Amino acid sequence: MVALTPISRKPISFVAPVMAAAGAFFGIFIGTANGSTLLGFLIGGALLAVIAVAIMKMDLPEKPVRWGLIVTFAVLGFSLGGIPGAVVGAAFGWFTGWFAYWLFEGRYRAKVAPYLTSGQVLWHFAFRVICGAIFIFLITPILVVMPLSFNAEDFFTFTPEMLRFDPDGYSLKHYRDFFTSDAWQQSLWNSVTIAPMATILSVGFGTLAAIGLSQPHVPFRRAIMAILISPMIVPLIISAAGMYFFYSRIGLQGTYLGVVLAHAALGIPFVIITVTATLVGFDNSLTRAAANMGADPVTTFFRVQMPLILPGVISGGLFAFITSFDEVVVVLFVGSASQKTLPWQMFIGLREQISPTILAVATILVVISVCLLTVVEMLRRRSERLRGMSPG
Repeated sequence: MVALTPISRKPISFVAPVMAAAGAFFGIFIGTANGSTLLGFLIGGALLAVIAVAIMKMDLPEKPVRWGLIVTFAVLGFSLGGIPGAVVGAAFGWFTGWFAYWLFEGRYRAKVAPYLTSGQVLWHFAFRVICGAIFIFLITPILVVMPLSFNAEDFFTFTPEMLRFDPDGYSLKHYRDFFTSDAWQQSLWNSVTIAPMATILSVGFGTLAAIGLSQPHVPFRRAIMAILISPMIVPLIISAAGMYFFYSRIGLQGTYLGVVLAHAALGIPFVIITVTATLVGFDNSLTRAAANMGADPVTTFFRVQMPLILPGVISGGLFAFITSFDEVVVVLFVGSASQKTLPWQMFIGLREQISPTILAVATILVVISVCLLTVVEMLRRRSERLRGMSPG
């Protein structure tokens, strides 16, 4: 691939400070893990700056240097944290070698427009680093929970056997507890019976509302839209308290129907938003043509409109299902012991009895959520292809 901008080697006055900043950033985490944040900051910055100077002054070949850094940092990581430390050290060594030559050879300019100033190039990459840091910050707790669910002991921390990758430190006991425990299975059954019904109601009402609000002749449609999506804006504890007092007066508090309606109310905004987004590119001349051919409104909806907006409807339904399946605050207010859902059981496991089975359940829920979100993304791309847009 031809580079957008010709690349050339950069001066040491640029490469060394950038390498030092990267080393100081990573040194903060390593130093904190070993009890001295400041020392990690200083050593990390100085170490990567020295590596950058050595590479540039000696004009060392790239491949041997990168392999040498991988081995060196893997050994250092092993001395500090055993096998996991060696893995992290090897990854950091690979990054250090790649980053040093990426800067030194000026490869970072190859994929950006030639007319960008230095400040614009800096923001171009700084924005990506910030987004990556936010992503890592959000995803790290999930990545920690998943291996802990295979802990052979009843602990919420990594045991020495797990850190040594000893097979005796790993077990499926928590998963067996989940699938054999009556309490967990009852809560799973409640979630499985409540979430689909709430999803059906959310999809039905949300789709009709989105179609109605997409018509320009509907009065006060902006105000109506704001009211309908308010459950995802108002703090959940306020919604839960309001539902509790309202359902108590009409006899729905502590009933299966009450929990389903409450979860449907939380899922409707997601359906409205996704279906409304799909309707943005909808060609209304298709429905008028169907009407001219003699089709009644119901036939027009199911034969013409629904197939085109179906990806948005399914996406909204998946979001509504995830919302219902993972919700705990509202069900605590409007449900009873007979409607104890899986998140409610997890909450009890944290508050009343510390049960490591929660880790196994959390891992299962994460896998289910990832699968559903993957389906949502596939439907989004299909919807954009149907509307003649680029999936990117």
